[in-house]
Amino acid sequence: MKLLRSLSAAMIGLAMTPVAAEVAVGVSVNLAPPLLPVYAQPPIPAPGYLWTPGYWAYGPAGYYWVPGVWVQPPSVGVLWTPPWWGWVGGAYVFHAGYWGPHVGFYGGINYGFGYGGVGFAGGRWQGGVFAYNHSVTNFGGVHITNVYNERVVVRTSGHAAFNGGPGGVRAAPTAAERVAEREQHVGATGPQGDHERGAAAHPGEAHGPGPGGYGRGGQPHPHPEGHPRPEQHR
Repeated sequence: MKLLRSLSAAMIGLAMTPVAAEVAVGVSVNLAPPLLPVYAQPPIPAPGYLWTPGYWAYGPAGYYWVPGVWVQPPSVGVLWTPPWWGWVGGAYVFHAGYWGPHVGFYGGINYGFGYGGVGFAGGRWQGGVFAYNHSVTNFGGVHITNVYNERVVVRTSGHAAFNGGPGGVRAAPTAAERVAEREQHVGATGPQGDHERGAAAHPGEAHGPGPGGYGRGGQPHPHPEGHPRPEQHR
């Protein structure tokens, strides 16, 4: 497998720095990422945290799962566009995630919990305060005042973790996503970088060192037949 650039340099190195409109590319390999696993969304730790879905990252030992995690956004009014893998020129290329005023293209990948392939249905900013969609958010015992209930259709067919190529998701950026890609972006925050590094250092472990960090999203639980089940805990 061909590793063009370290993931930490491409993704974590962008933390809290402006990102150009072009997609930040960090890794190119010749093996497709595994299917997306099923996992339960952990309860939100407190008001103001935003959900960032789990994804497959790549390191010297191959692919490893970075669990989904609740994080505090770098500023008011921004949303997270998840990282994604795309098949280009015979290789699988990693595109780093970023924060921006609108959600951009993330390969049409169905990450669940509001990230169904286009946009984000898990919440929205209202007057400088984030409001959460009750239908896709796990509140646990945390009291959240700004809540609305909007039905989200959950797609259960296919669990591909990449766009294009054999077996990949067939999707292209919408007009709105192309506009979002040209907006001012901010890369992954420091805690997000710590979370990714924790996943890389402890592959296969279900729990991390503390709240809001590595391990809150849990590790994948494969389907008994070898395939992930449809997303649950909506």
